[in-house]
Amino acid sequence: MKKPDRFNSIKDLPLVAHLIEMRDRLLKVLLAILIIFLMLMPFANDIYTFVASPLMAHLPDGTSMIATDVASPFFTPFKLTLVLAIFASMPLILYQVWGFIAPGLYRHERRLVLPLLASSSFLFYMGAVFAYFVVFPLVFGFFTSTAPDGVAVMTDISKYLDFVLKMFFAFGLSFEVPIVIVVLVWSGISTPESLAEKRPYMIIGAFVIAMLLTPPDVISQTLLAIPMLLLFEVGLICAKRMKPRKNDEDESEDDDKAASSGSEAHADSTMDEAFTAAEQEPIVLDKDGNYKKDG
Repeated sequence: MKKPDRFNSIKDLPLVAHLIEMRDRLLKVLLAILIIFLMLMPFANDIYTFVASPLMAHLPDGTSMIATDVASPFFTPFKLTLVLAIFASMPLILYQVWGFIAPGLYRHERRLVLPLLASSSFLFYMGAVFAYFVVFPLVFGFFTSTAPDGVAVMTDISKYLDFVLKMFFAFGLSFEVPIVIVVLVWSGISTPESLAEKRPYMIIGAFVIAMLLTPPDVISQTLLAIPMLLLFEVGLICAKRMKPRKNDEDESEDDDKAASSGSEAHADSTMDEAFTAAEQEPIVLDKDGNYKKDG
């Protein structure tokens, strides 16, 4: 049976093709997250114990974490495992994003975007690792040591999870500073020299951002602001070694110049061949003295 014209015209619509491709890539991402989640779910309680160990190490003797909600002992490790599955699937997610946007990029853009996606995921993981191994022991040690006499520190497990996820996100996001610097310079929005001149404003901005993203204590704010400033300097060093992106008009002009120079070279070579052939062709005259071709 012949399909109606409206079904035949679907494949001719670029928007529909893009939506179908996006749907397929989203399904692959969701399937990967589901598989990793199902693999980690039997170890959900162990994973939560590992994440809670920085606080448990500083709790007074005879105290422990508590669950104030009836469903918290199940849903809190469940939520943590789901977030961990998403984090573990991040390389595949970035690869699917890359595969979707790569056909619409120029060649030099494709060479830069893929390293940026890979390095951004690596820096985000490094920010989470820094928060877990460096920030959490200091912050939780400070919080538990400042509790008034007669107050037992017994943190709710769901509140603790919300706190650590916020800290993971804050430090992971702050470690993306070099990526932001490189993109600003590559896109032509700014230059390394201009960004270096704004270093005093960056120092103030780093502490303001740390104040907004971390709890109201000096330790966590300082531990977030200092890495941001160091990564800002790293971003400047990387940005100085790269060239800004050309505008699309400049690229098209370069392509036109290359095409025109190629056509001119082809025309010149054709003329040279014609003159060479004319020089090699023997001159023959008829009986009246007129030129005629040989043969």
